[in-house]
Amino acid sequence: VQLQAFGGGLVQDGGSLRLSCAPSERTFGAYAGAWFRQPPGKAREFVAAISWDGKKALYADSAEGRFTISRGNERNTVYLQMNSLKSEDTAVYYCAAEKTVVAIHVPRSMDQYDFWGQGTLVTVSS
Repeated sequence: VQLQAFGGGLVQDGGSLRLSCAPSERTFGAYAGAWFRQPPGKAREFVAAISWDGKKALYADSAEGRFTISRGNERNTVYLQMNSLKSEDTAVYYCAAEKTVVAIHVPRSMDQYDFWGQGTLVTVSS
């Protein structure tokens, strides 16, 4: 099973992008979803995460108020709506999934995620 991430691209400072991520198999089952990013020359960092039931979300301080993580109607797809983008948001964005039986569970640490997407590049030009 692979996670497939889409939606990266080039956007101007202050613009918006929406990233999406879904497992390659619809039978993947319940999972907590998250987005991490790796800016050029820096370590991978947490951006946002959402529980399987969609009722709980966590954000990094840098994302709070500008980014929104959500799930599709069938919960299989996880989205990251990014508004008011800044040059410091330039990074490769990775989606991640942790299979879970706890609907409200939403981990924040990279170590807790077992499945990763291939990464999608977001470039914000000033």
